[in-house]
Amino acid sequence: MTMPSSTAEVPLIAEPWAVELPDGRPFSKDPSVVRFRGRYLMYFTLPQGYAGDGWRVGIAESPDLRAWRLVETLVPQESFETPGICAPGAVVLDGVVHLFYQTYGNGPADAICHATSHDGVTFVPDASNPVFRPEGDWNCGRAIDADVVVHGDRLLLAYATRDPEMRAQLLGVASAPLDSGFGREAWTDLSHDAPALAPELDWERECIEAPAFVRRGDGLVMFYAGGYNNEPQQIGWARSSDGATWERGTLEPFLPHGAPGSWNASESGHPGALVDEDGRTYLFFQGNDTGGRTNLLAAVEIGWDGDVPRVLRPVTA
Repeated sequence: MTMPSSTAEVPLIAEPWAVELPDGRPFSKDPSVVRFRGRYLMYFTLPQGYAGDGWRVGIAESPDLRAWRLVETLVPQESFETPGICAPGAVVLDGVVHLFYQTYGNGPADAICHATSHDGVTFVPDASNPVFRPEGDWNCGRAIDADVVVHGDRLLLAYATRDPEMRAQLLGVASAPLDSGFGREAWTDLSHDAPALAPELDWERECIEAPAFVRRGDGLVMFYAGGYNNEPQQIGWARSSDGATWERGTLEPFLPHGAPGSWNASESGHPGALVDEDGRTYLFFQGNDTGGRTNLLAAVEIGWDGDVPRVLRPVTA
């Protein structure tokens, strides 16, 4: 479902898109996009049963990043995945799609799971699921919002968690050897002693979440969402040389929510980054103007000045 909207404030590459629910609402969130076998695949969160009773992972395909079509959904399989699975992060390694997604509804026990696919649509869950929860006394043990990137001979996994009181949302990073298979025993929590990033700026309020990696030369950039959903949530970025220690690249939102009346007036949130085969970078994100009753997915193209990102305006004929 493509929604007509005003996109003057944020130079989108195409109109915002979402799956239409039976009641007519457009609702899709938490995008992660890869290029695989000549097409683009987007993994995202959908209401389970399309009725709002929990969550599942949707899969959409596109030939050009602009027109999307729902092709499959992944539903909870295990007891610990009830009442839902969501917030996927995908990466292609040696012709296999690795999907990292979270359980939902278990409070501090929510964790990251892993599954693999040779066609991008049919997935085999990891036998050791869930594969990751954080360590250290600075967090509650919860892990959500996974994203992954290859960094040297390791796969880095960024995750969101909360403080022991379940109040503030924080970010951490873990790593696993590329030849490990990424099961439960493979992960080392690089944020064992302290969060990689914690909310500090006024617009971040008590939440930073939804990390999205981009590799830049020998270093890394991480886009992230500040503020809980619709507070409004807005997008910032940080950089790192080692994947463990991060510093903010901006004190103001990099991608703010829209003005009243715009499609993303309630938020610009939960980013997901794609570096395409030609080297171009796209940042996907969710937005709405209904306080969260609806949710649409959109993307901007990102240009770079070294490791400093900027939003590009689409070239028009």
